[in-house]
Formats: sequence, structure tokens, C-alpha cells
Amino acid sequence: MLRHGFRHPARVVPLAFFGAIVLGTALLMLPVSHAGDGGTHWLTALFTATSAVCVTGLAVVDTPTHWSTFGQVVIMVLFQLGGFGMMTGATLLSLLVAGRLRLGTRLIAQAETRSTGLGNVPELVRLVVLVTAGIELALAAILAARLHFAYGEPWGAAAWHGLFHSISAFNNAGFSTWSDSLTRFATDPLVLVPVMGAIVLGGLGFPVLQELRREPLHWARWSVHTKITLLGTAILFTGGMAMILLYEWHATLAPFATPAKVLAAAFHSVSARTAGFNVVDVGAMQQETLAVHYVLMFIGGGSAGTAGGIKVTTFLLLGFVVWAEVRGSRDTIAFRRRISSETQRQALSVVLLGLTVLAIATLALESVTDEPLNILMFEVISAFATVGLSTGITGSLPPTGQGILIVLMYVGRVGTITVATALALRSHHLSYRYPEERPIVG
Repeated sequence: MLRHGFRHPARVVPLAFFGAIVLGTALLMLPVSHAGDGGTHWLTALFTATSAVCVTGLAVVDTPTHWSTFGQVVIMVLFQLGGFGMMTGATLLSLLVAGRLRLGTRLIAQAETRSTGLGNVPELVRLVVLVTAGIELALAAILAARLHFAYGEPWGAAAWHGLFHSISAFNNAGFSTWSDSLTRFATDPLVLVPVMGAIVLGGLGFPVLQELRREPLHWARWSVHTKITLLGTAILFTGGMAMILLYEWHATLAPFATPAKVLAAAFHSVSARTAGFNVVDVGAMQQETLAVHYVLMFIGGGSAGTAGGIKVTTFLLLGFVVWAEVRGSRDTIAFRRRISSETQRQALSVVLLGLTVLAIATLALESVTDEPLNILMFEVISAFATVGLSTGITGSLPPTGQGILIVLMYVGRVGTITVATALALRSHHLSYRYPEERPIVG
């Protein structure tokens, strides 16, 4: 029974990520991983490994100065594994060795990729590999060429920076080999636009990319999941950009010309939903802009991708539920399709569990530091939603505070539902139903 329990997909996925974090911590504690003569504290290595595997991007030390080239390669490999999905990688190995998938392996891959059926898991895994490699190599080439011809970087350095940032962007990791993230390119669309494209593609989710590949121009044939994801992405992008422009036009965006202001606002609207790169100082943003970031970070990107948060589909599904209730409709309808009650309960559970985790973590973090509440909320949401943006307090938090963020990043990556299921001994359906009752609501 115990052995069977550990093979359950909902338990294997968290364990796989935990194993990757442990391995990454051990590698980052090696003397060859850090620059200079000083060593690396185990908490620093653990925080960095967790942030990398969970594709978050929060850091307690400066990545380019604290970590050696070997250490940066370790970090890059870790967030590549985290974004690609540990179980997706295991499924790929099974495909290469055996040429086919056993049912157990299919179930594990389905849990990681959120695939809707066992039969399409092999195709989905192949798509993950092709899309990941194709987008990352294309973006790496674009960035390397831009860095070499426009900024005078030697080809070797340009190729390294381009590869690191392409992998970081597509996996929504937010790590950078520059101490100021991408602020030096705040007015350069030839750098920011390709990076934004990779972030969006990685955040849409592989099932959506698979469907777009099959039916690129047939809206009517798209699934409800794809329609909701694309609609939510468009709404959050345009709404986030408009709000950032409104509140930051005469603040952090004041030094820029109008086209550069629009570019920077668009970039932050995309990055705030999970990527973690920044082109202006987040700590200098207006309080209203930070509040906008709360919403964007908490919602996040698409399911089964590299994005974090509660996911766009979860948020919009609850919107459809509310709209159905307001209209007095018996069923929840989205794009002429009825949404099952199980899906509605799952969406509600994800949101409530997420809000509960954020509330507990914020109170815990407030008890160990004197930082303002709004700044702590920003840090907590950023960690839980695996975004990686920070107002600059991450490195100054006490060890207990950093430990809280480590737990948040892990829980946010493997998912609140997955964690809850993994902790349960077993699930079962009752063979009977209790009488119905209707408590007063509101």
C-alpha cells in the first residue's frame, strides 16, 4: 500500500521537485559554484535552488557576482528542468528507451502536463521538447546577434547571455546574468519584444500550443480551455498595461519617451504575471501599481505551462460561475459549453487554498520583520505565484523569512491541489449521499 501510494502521480510530482531542489542545493554549495574566496551558506544555496527549480527568480544574492560560471550553469539547468517538468522529462526518457508508455508513466505525465487524456501524452511530450528547444534556440540567436552588433559584446559573451536569458524567459524563471535584470534594455524593442514573446508562449501552456499548432486559424474548433486561456491572456495583458501606464506615466516611466513608456508598461504587464524580469525599479513604483501587480501575479498564466499563479482558466471559470449565478442560470456556460460541477469545485478550491496560504504566509512574515505590510504582501504573492519580482527586500529578510518564501515557492510550483492530494492517504467516493440542505449565503 505504501509503495503504491508513492507511485501515485499526485505524490510523485512533489517528490520529484523536492529531489531536484536537494540536488541543486548540493551542487550550489560546491566551492566551484561561487565566485571569490567566500563560501556559500546552505540557506543561500537552498533558496537559490528552490527559486530555480520552481522557476521563480527571487534571489538573496546577486546572481552574476556571487555565482561562478559553473554556478550560473547549474541555476540555468535547474530552471530548465523546473519549467520543462520533471515528470515530462521522465516520460521522454521512457519514450526513448521503450518506444512506448506504460499506463503508470502516462498517468504521471498527465498529472504534470494537465493532459486531458492518456492517449495524447506521448504527442504532448514530443511537442514540449520541440517547442522548448525551438523557441529557446531562436530567442538565444536573436539576443546574441543583438548583443553583439548593437552593444559590442564579444560573440562568446553574447551567446552565453542570449542562451541564459532565452531559457530563463521561456521558462518564466526571471533569473538574469545582469545585476539590473533587463533595465539596460528598457528602450530597446529588439530585445524586449522577443523576450516578451517567449514569456507569453511559455506561459500559455503546452496543451494550448498543441491545439494552436493543429488548428491555428479555426477559432470554432478550439477547446474551451484554449479559448479561455487566450481570452484571459489578452484581457490581463491589455488591462495590466493600461493600469501601469496610468499610474507610472509621471513616476518610474517619466524619463522615457512615449513609445518607450508603452514598451516598458507592456513588458511589465507580461512579466508581472510570472516572468520576474524588470526594466524599471519595482521598489520605486506607486502603491497603486503594486496593487495591480498583486492581481496579475496571483492570477498568473496558463495551465500546464511554465507560468505560476492560480492560472488564467481558474480565474475566468469563476467569473463564468458568478455570471451564471447572477443570471439565475442552472448551468455554468462558457463558449456554448457547460462547465462540469467538478471543474467548478476545483477552481474554487484552488483560489481558496491559494488565498489561505497567502494569508498565513503574510502573517508569518510580518511577525519576523518590520517591513511594511504592502511590501510583504508583494513578496509573498511573488513567491507563491513563482513570479520573482521584488521590491528589493528578499536578501535582507531574516533566515526565518527566507524559509517562509522557500516553502511558498515550492507550494506554488507543485500546486496547492497537488500538495493537498499528496498528503492525503487515499481518495475514495462515498457509496451514499446525505440529504440536501441549503444554508443562508450572504
